[in-house]
Amino acid sequence: MRPRSGASARKIASLALPALVVLAAEPLYVLVDTAVVGHLGPVPLAAVAVSGSVMSVAAWLGTLMSYGTTGRAARRFGAGDRAAAVAEGVQASWLALGVGVLLAVLAQPLAGPLARALAGDHEVADAAAGWLRVAVLGAPGLLLAAAGNGWMRGVQDTRRPLVYVLGANVLSAILCPVLVYPVGWGLTGSAVANVVAQTVSGFFFLYALFRETKQLRPDPQIILLQLRLGRDLLIRGGAFQACFLSATAVASRFGVESVGAHQIGLQLWFFSALALDAVAIAAQSLVGAALGGGSAGEAKAVARKVTIAGGLSGVAFALLVTAGAGSIPGWFTPDEGVHAQAAIIWPWFIGLMPFAGVVYALDGVLIGAGDVRFLRNITLAATLLGFLPAIWIAYFFDLGLGGVWAGLALLILIRFATTVWRWHSGRWAVVGVTR
Repeated sequence: MRPRSGASARKIASLALPALVVLAAEPLYVLVDTAVVGHLGPVPLAAVAVSGSVMSVAAWLGTLMSYGTTGRAARRFGAGDRAAAVAEGVQASWLALGVGVLLAVLAQPLAGPLARALAGDHEVADAAAGWLRVAVLGAPGLLLAAAGNGWMRGVQDTRRPLVYVLGANVLSAILCPVLVYPVGWGLTGSAVANVVAQTVSGFFFLYALFRETKQLRPDPQIILLQLRLGRDLLIRGGAFQACFLSATAVASRFGVESVGAHQIGLQLWFFSALALDAVAIAAQSLVGAALGGGSAGEAKAVARKVTIAGGLSGVAFALLVTAGAGSIPGWFTPDEGVHAQAAIIWPWFIGLMPFAGVVYALDGVLIGAGDVRFLRNITLAATLLGFLPAIWIAYFFDLGLGGVWAGLALLILIRFATTVWRWHSGRWAVVGVTR
């Protein structure tokens, strides 16, 4: 019997709310980490900004793996084949483990050169490289958790991931200030706390997979298929990484206070993006299941509802950020220079939130439908024609953080216009177990 995917608001909420906690847990921990490190001084804060941008590559790979697995697993689940949906998770987990170990090994010799390339200050670069060499040891666990989240969302189980991710991150949020201050490890204590959270979370998801199936052998054919099917998400994610790594590099050239403020703004942006992505997670699961079960009409009904929910959530976030404009930067650092630079970012942040809410919701619809080639193309266009030209113009003409965040505005607005057009066209709604 095929499971009903359901397009009701209650069903969307039942998937989105647990996903919200899961999505918010990691960036919330990063915000706690940023606040703890920020009180060590502007140099450690800038070091976390630089090294955190490099570590975001691992997080990007995890998101890619999670989203790709959700879409494939959801179609099989919608067609009534739960075992095939779980099998996607098994192979994704093998892929995650291999990529995570590779990242941890490669980062040891490359941490120094990468930090020096991104940081405009030698002291910041040295501190960033030390943090990165430790923190990257958590990459295997981070990617295993991403693969686990992917297949479990595909079978519409968002409650166990909530327990796994929240438990690991609460443990690490408690551990971080203890290791940084009373134990006296400073910046290294922050990195160790990151590794603990990611490793514990990865083990939880492996445990869930062992309970679900005994068919755990790697299948190179399926892994290669997953890699081939994920190539468009990979290119799309690479474009985002080029944007954010370039933005950090440019912000670093404007001084320690600028890159510190950029780190605060960027982490708040990532936090809000992942929180807003909760409805997109529900969309991926429900749209994939509906199309796998042969119902394009149900998939379109989900798309309408999550688009409205995404826009309203974006407005709510904008209001919260407006209310906290005078106090939020002080949570992360007492440095007045950083506060002054953060004030430049705030109007951009507020104005973009409603548009971003719609964009993230429609991303979920199109990923769930397997329409990732279209997403790849519009992301490349927004990157090459919007974000990158804007921030490098900001650098050459010394426009400061306002120029950097103008680039982010172009990235969001181009994606907003194109995804809304695609949604209205209906060309994304292709039924079947595979697209």
